[in-house]
Amino acid sequence: MSAIRLLTLGAVRQHGRAHGYQVRSDLEFWGAHEWSNAKPGSIYHALKSMAAQGLLIAHDIAPSEAGGPPRTEYELTGEGEREYFRLLRESLSSHDQKVDVLTAGVGFLVDLPRAEAIALLKRRVESLRAWREEIRQHWTPGEGEDWGHIGEIRGMWIHTAESGEQWALGLIGRLEGGAYVMADEGDPWEGLNPSGG
Repeated sequence: MSAIRLLTLGAVRQHGRAHGYQVRSDLEFWGAHEWSNAKPGSIYHALKSMAAQGLLIAHDIAPSEAGGPPRTEYELTGEGEREYFRLLRESLSSHDQKVDVLTAGVGFLVDLPRAEAIALLKRRVESLRAWREEIRQHWTPGEGEDWGHIGEIRGMWIHTAESGEQWALGLIGRLEGGAYVMADEGDPWEGLNPSGG
């Protein structure tokens, strides 16, 4: 999965209709250009590509009074909305996502009802535990075997699984304790949108 797809759909969805600069501004506010492939060119390419795929509707609006070409605003189609939530759910529940995809998912976590977000994160914890057990079963040196520095890979994977589990359990606890406004409780984005849309 590509983080840019989830990030772009989510940013457009926040506004209802948004032009490329608004999406770019929102993602830069998040620092997404530092931890993902959300660079200006990839954002505009993603918008055009997803419009061609039927996930977004492109609306040409009047050019600015200062001149220049018409600006294009995008909004999610029904299929775009379904794709957004599919990507969001997958980013939170699957342990083998790249960190930029997980980060994007956490950024849009509040678009889900509280109970669903908790359930997805619990699924992630189960997946991480299963992965850790698989590593221990299949990547443990036999008696008398010395894997040398290659054994460090096993240690890194186990550490990644354990730290990912601890982080997810902490977030689950905060959500169960009422942290954040979730989609089924009000406007989770109130006061958080940098471009005012």
